[in-house]
Amino acid sequence: MSYFVNKEQDLPLQEVFPGIQGRLIHTKLTTVADFSIAAGTVLPTHHHPHEQTSTILSGQFLFVVGAEERLLQAGEVAVIPGNVPHSGTALTDCRIIDVFSPVREDYRI
Repeated sequence: MSYFVNKEQDLPLQEVFPGIQGRLIHTKLTTVADFSIAAGTVLPTHHHPHEQTSTILSGQFLFVVGAEERLLQAGEVAVIPGNVPHSGTALTDCRIIDVFSPVREDYRI
């Protein structure tokens, strides 16, 4: 087992939702996703038991978490507790790193 991963070479590109594709790393406790999101992609309101931390690397992404709405840009982070309804819209092409805990078994391929 190697402790290092080259995302481009070692991980398949996955589409987890129309307009959202990326490469995902699953550890024992977390899933880390490097997502590219096409401008105009709307992620409908949903919830899951996983805690989610979303770091915007580039672009503008409008998040709604619970009753709070905020436009996030590069360097900003959304922290979404488990089971809290949330949604989002990519206002531009975006690159986002999402960290989920526990592991997103539904994202394993």
